[in-house]
Amino acid sequence: MTMQKFDEMFAQLPGNGPVQFQGQSMGGMSQVQFQGVRDHYRTYADWLGRQSQDMLRSRREEAEMIFRRVGITFAVYGAKDEDGSGTERLIPFDLIPRIIPAAEWRQMEKGLVQRVTALNRFIHDIYHDQEIIKAGHVPLQQITGNAQFRQEMVGVNVPNNIYSHIAGVDIVRAANAGGEAEYYVLEDNLRVPSGVSYMLEDRKMMMRLFPDLFSAYQVAPVMHYPDLLLETLRASAPSTTDDPTVVVLTPACTTAPTSNTPSSPSRWAWSWSRGRTCSCATASCTCAPPAAPSGWT
Repeated sequence: MTMQKFDEMFAQLPGNGPVQFQGQSMGGMSQVQFQGVRDHYRTYADWLGRQSQDMLRSRREEAEMIFRRVGITFAVYGAKDEDGSGTERLIPFDLIPRIIPAAEWRQMEKGLVQRVTALNRFIHDIYHDQEIIKAGHVPLQQITGNAQFRQEMVGVNVPNNIYSHIAGVDIVRAANAGGEAEYYVLEDNLRVPSGVSYMLEDRKMMMRLFPDLFSAYQVAPVMHYPDLLLETLRASAPSTTDDPTVVVLTPACTTAPTSNTPSSPSRWAWSWSRGRTCSCATASCTCAPPAAPSGWT
């Protein structure tokens, strides 16, 4: 099946080559008349047509400078540095935001909730009755032969039957066989989900660099994510305590998982530590936080 050409911002693209704009220069400003812009991008298209190339270039450079100073990077493990570690790259900052209408988001949200619920039920079944294996839907060897399968967890009940507290679901939007736009799940990240800090930092950057554009839309908030995360983790505590202490474990201060944790440690509502600094007894654990990098305050 051949996938048709699709663009998020435009309802229709030309058969070959880039999108063509009609415009004229007035005092360094590009007065652009966009053709075929989707309805929910029209406000952005009008704003973009009033911006000069120099302004947009300077804003992108400012974003990269701030990301570099704060340390918002991700590791590319295919390319190695001299010491053998993964190459750290800056988070990409796109001047064209992905705008999702509220109705589309509500539909996507329902599907994601259903999907993550099903994934947790699948893991619970694997460690308990294994009905999906008995029904012949999944081969036993595919489960027990997986490196992530833990025999010690068979028969163990976890709070609320939740095994994956954070799910990173990669979503793409592309044209289906009929040329209509649809959302597709690229993959599910349950073991080590990451990427939330990129969303939060991008949102802060957009509000900082383009406050006039941001105020032109009714944008749903995202900065309360750490509160939702803390609430989720507290709900996963054993029933033996009414006031659980939440600790975020990380192998080091500068690894990708750490940079994917929202904001800096001093702003977290939970403790932050490395595994080797923790000592656990039967019913309690004590963790000492490591020294934070000088860039964190």
